[in-house]
Amino acid sequence: MIEPFKMGYTAVGGLGVFILGMKYLSDSLQMLSGGLIRKAIASVTTNRFLAVLVGLFVTTFVQSSSITTVMVVGLTNAGLMQLTQAIGVILGANIGTTITGWILAVKVGKYGLLLIALGVFPMLFSKNDRISASSKVLVALGMIFFGLEIMSGAFKPLRSDEGFMNLMLSLDAQTLLSILGCVAIGCLMTMVIQSSSAMLGITIALATTGAIPLYTAIALVMGENIGTTITAQFAAIGGTIPARRAAMAHSVFNLLGVLIIISFFSTYVGMIEKFVPGDSSAVGADGGFPYIAAHIAMAHTFFNVTATLVMLPFLNYLAKLVIRMVPEKEGAAKVGFKYIGAPGTIPVAMGIPMVFEELKRMQGRVHKALRHAGSFMQRDLKGRDRFYRKVTSLEDETDIMQHEITTFTVTLMQAGNASNVQSDKAYSFVRAADELESIADYAASLCSYMKRLDKHELDFSEDAWKDIRSYHAEVLAFFTLVCKAFKNEDVSTTRQIYDEANRLNDLADIIRKAHLDRMKSGSCDALPALTFSDMAVALRRIKNHTVNLHEALFAETSLMA
Repeated sequence: MIEPFKMGYTAVGGLGVFILGMKYLSDSLQMLSGGLIRKAIASVTTNRFLAVLVGLFVTTFVQSSSITTVMVVGLTNAGLMQLTQAIGVILGANIGTTITGWILAVKVGKYGLLLIALGVFPMLFSKNDRISASSKVLVALGMIFFGLEIMSGAFKPLRSDEGFMNLMLSLDAQTLLSILGCVAIGCLMTMVIQSSSAMLGITIALATTGAIPLYTAIALVMGENIGTTITAQFAAIGGTIPARRAAMAHSVFNLLGVLIIISFFSTYVGMIEKFVPGDSSAVGADGGFPYIAAHIAMAHTFFNVTATLVMLPFLNYLAKLVIRMVPEKEGAAKVGFKYIGAPGTIPVAMGIPMVFEELKRMQGRVHKALRHAGSFMQRDLKGRDRFYRKVTSLEDETDIMQHEITTFTVTLMQAGNASNVQSDKAYSFVRAADELESIADYAASLCSYMKRLDKHELDFSEDAWKDIRSYHAEVLAFFTLVCKAFKNEDVSTTRQIYDEANRLNDLADIIRKAHLDRMKSGSCDALPALTFSDMAVALRRIKNHTVNLHEALFAETSLMA
């Protein structure tokens, strides 16, 4: 006799243990991967095969295609990834997520508690990050297997319940209508749970207890492939056109693949039966179906691998299709970088590279602001006021970016399980963003001092102009030097940077002394003299913040080298 309440809380509890195990597995694998995930993301080029491999690799490590696709949508939204690159990574993610099915097909459910027992104490008490992460993998696998075992136990009474079996007869996936019904159920349930892995676990648990046959299980899995795309669609809401196109490509690809499979569904299931050893309908000594999980995993893998291989040559056509489905709106403003989704949905190992890429973009804007400020200082330049407007606009942008980076990074660190190295790097990025924003502020201040001169129709002496413009050029060259090291992550120039900073300090003292001499001789009036002093101080502070920027990112590393 079925007790609905008991079966309900047991199944949900088992699902909770399963999902927690998947999260632990994802977190620990990311920590063990070190910088591999970051390097993999950075390696994505227009080579579609490489993009697929990167998607496969990253999803294997994070154990969630949803996380990978959200990451891809974010990078596309930021302009850091082209549409064809994004589609390639998404195709690879579809293959990578099938690893979960094979993990679940391993029949070691009864050893779940043993794995937890072996891993829990090193995970909690080891001070070595790698030992702790490795032990966490054991605990995670134990929780996955144990959660699946709990769900299987909860679903066992269903195979003898007349009402449930009558429902399954109408959803036996033997007719087109029932196949579509199963696909719809799998899709909707995955949208609700927001995890195709969790829904796959439920499907395997139902199948291994005999509650649903292979045909139904595979149809549910097909629906789960469609349902998992909803996460990327949510992530793209409010994003740029390229981001929405990347999300749409994921949905279109999975939907087309499922529709093709439905067209010869019976043949497809029969082919899976032949591929996988053991009869899916064979009953074990415990009354369960020991071989059906491997059949479901094979159906999932074969679908995603085959669909990807078939679609790969037509990647550009898929891109053109989604471009037509999500057209560029005329007169639409270009949206700046905006992090997509809650930081809790992005793994720490993948979120940190996003912050670094955004810092590079921010650095580029600050560099432009400094150059435009130099152009605005050329009073004989025609149309120079446009440079003032550009500097103030860039300064506003850097304010937003600095706030965005800080908020995202702090939330990322609070939401995820970051290692000490990851935490240090993340907070160094926060400091770097603050330094870049300060440099942009002083670039805007330089322009405001120039505006003061223009407003009161004041001027410097020829020697004063020569000194201040020369010092600006020196400071700009210094910032460029630091940014060269910044982009290449090159810490070999640290001594050179410190030496150059000291030289600029000496140069500032020389300029200041010459300025005082001009004031004493009466060749420089009071208000222009004050403005000159303000500009010189602003440039010196830009130099100081530039040194701080380098120290935030590389000084500690250089001292350890």
